[in-house]
Amino acid sequence: MTADSAEQKRSPVVEIKGGSVTLPIVKLLGTDITAIVTQLKQRVKQSPDFFRSAPVMIDATALEEDALIDLAALVEHLRGFEMVPMGIRGGGPDLREVATSLKLALLSQSSAPEVQPQKPPSPRPEKKAPKPVASVPATSLLIDQPVRSGQRVYARNCDLIVTAPVSYGAEIIADGHIHVYDTLRGRALAGVQGDTHCRIFCHDLQAELISIAGHYRISEDLDEKVQGRPVQIRLQDTTLIIDEI
Repeated sequence: MTADSAEQKRSPVVEIKGGSVTLPIVKLLGTDITAIVTQLKQRVKQSPDFFRSAPVMIDATALEEDALIDLAALVEHLRGFEMVPMGIRGGGPDLREVATSLKLALLSQSSAPEVQPQKPPSPRPEKKAPKPVASVPATSLLIDQPVRSGQRVYARNCDLIVTAPVSYGAEIIADGHIHVYDTLRGRALAGVQGDTHCRIFCHDLQAELISIAGHYRISEDLDEKVQGRPVQIRLQDTTLIIDEI
């Protein structure tokens, strides 16, 4: 055994960890591939930099289980728009079989990768449960430093409060509300676990993208009247409403 191989055995060179990644979702509301591609082309044309090299998930949960769609053509067009299709959620057995042949990940309704059921482990002797320790639940995460391009902040199970600027290319995410007491130029995603009652508040709206519970708008969709203004953003049905404060 060489010195290099011995060193590699002592020092791990790779880790596999669980994580949370925000992906744009291509939600299918119909099966007409021509209409789908036409509308996708219009969206990409509005903000090509946002979609360039972006990993995306195909969501077929709104389709009937026996619905037929040319998934191979859709994947080809997505790649032609410089997007990177990663997987599919929903759909019937036939559609998911096609997805497998296209080497797409199969995702469950909760967006978690599906796994084959395993044999349950052998029962173990019960252990006495430890006495619970009282704790104060986190209600908010406070960030008082600028969030710079390429940085990502996630407030898990709580609100996010930022008292400094959020730069272009930065991403702030929260399971709850988002408050930015400065300029918001990057991406802000509130209610990422599906809470439609969450809101986004900021003193100066110049965001690349805003999203609540998966419903989003990009900068090109924002009314000029609210850009650069203090606003609150809320979800009404499936539409983001932006009100001046």
